[in-house]
Amino acid sequence: MSIDRKQQILEAATKSFSLFGYKATTMDQVAKLANVGKGTIYTFFKNKEELFDEIIHSLIAEMKAAADEAIDPTLSFHENVHRGLYKILEFRLKHQLTIKLFQEEKEMGTPAVMEVMDQMEDAILNYLKEKVNQAIEKGEIRECDPELTAFVMLKLYIALIFDWEKRHEPLEKEKIAMLFEQYIMKGLSN
Repeated sequence: MSIDRKQQILEAATKSFSLFGYKATTMDQVAKLANVGKGTIYTFFKNKEELFDEIIHSLIAEMKAAADEAIDPTLSFHENVHRGLYKILEFRLKHQLTIKLFQEEKEMGTPAVMEVMDQMEDAILNYLKEKVNQAIEKGEIRECDPELTAFVMLKLYIALIFDWEKRHEPLEKEKIAMLFEQYIMKGLSN
């Protein structure tokens, strides 16, 4: 029963953070949404930060799982990086909680939210770095700085998906893959 109760609280908190953001969410709201007494929440979580932290950790795990699912071992490194990155960013775009957190980070600069957005970016960068390292080991790409390469890949991807759309028609997924290959992969080719 207690696992169900904890899950109930996590779901209610996710809903509250998604609707009202981090700053405006209170333990009272979460208790009301979870249909439990406020004291019940404190049997599982010390405070709002701990509750938020657990939600973000499972969100990051979900995001990585989505990227892993997109990867096909029969495809080349660059096709897989494109598929994985696209999946991660698609996940971030469609997930109500991350959308709300982006808003809150921009509009209020809530420290806890900024920290979480950094955690998410670090998770994506580490994921990419791991893929770059594997490709170097397999001889698929030439020797490079995996951390810097992961950073450039992510930033280029974000620029092509989000920043470009601010002033232009959104790019097709195929066009993004082609540009990504042109700017990144040709430079990394053996």
